[in-house]
Amino acid sequence: MKIWTSEHIFNHPWETVTKAAMQKYPNPMNPSVFGVDVLDRSVDTEGRLHSTRLLSTEWGLPALAKSMFGVTRTCTYVQEHSVVDPKQQTFELQSTNISFTNLVSVDEKLTYKPHPQDPEKTVLTQEALISVKGVSLSNHLEGLMAKTISVNASKGREAMEWVIRRLNTEIEELTATARGTMRSPMAAAVADK
Repeated sequence: MKIWTSEHIFNHPWETVTKAAMQKYPNPMNPSVFGVDVLDRSVDTEGRLHSTRLLSTEWGLPALAKSMFGVTRTCTYVQEHSVVDPKQQTFELQSTNISFTNLVSVDEKLTYKPHPQDPEKTVLTQEALISVKGVSLSNHLEGLMAKTISVNASKGREAMEWVIRRLNTEIEELTATARGTMRSPMAAAVADK
């Protein structure tokens, strides 16, 4: 088993980062995630939002492995469960692969919290437990997978920034539209006088 960990600070408040994380897929930085299905979503008695989603992904298996499995495309599925707690300002996300579990398991946990010294920033803590089964070079393969997870985590942070920029643009456009709509009736009333 290999354990991979990382910490990153976003220069955005927790609410913004949480909204972006919920809308992270699809994104151009990680086109291997091509489907997101919400399986369940509910709010508990303490006001926490629980979501269970199914992510459809394309694993980049080497050509040799694809030929061994006899496939040209490797669609895999990941189950993701998240809890957003607006009172405690925490967003915890846990995911695990549900494809190829007889060969490999990757259990990942992400936690988003406000930065303890700066509420305008958010701390992301990530960890992954990687276990390759039934292969003599499992330790080596787990190390390679940890490197891949590290690269993908970097892409994930880029994707979050991309979503945040997109959300900010949408807010600016809505604000401009609302202001224009509010001015139009006022301008018409002034013109009628």
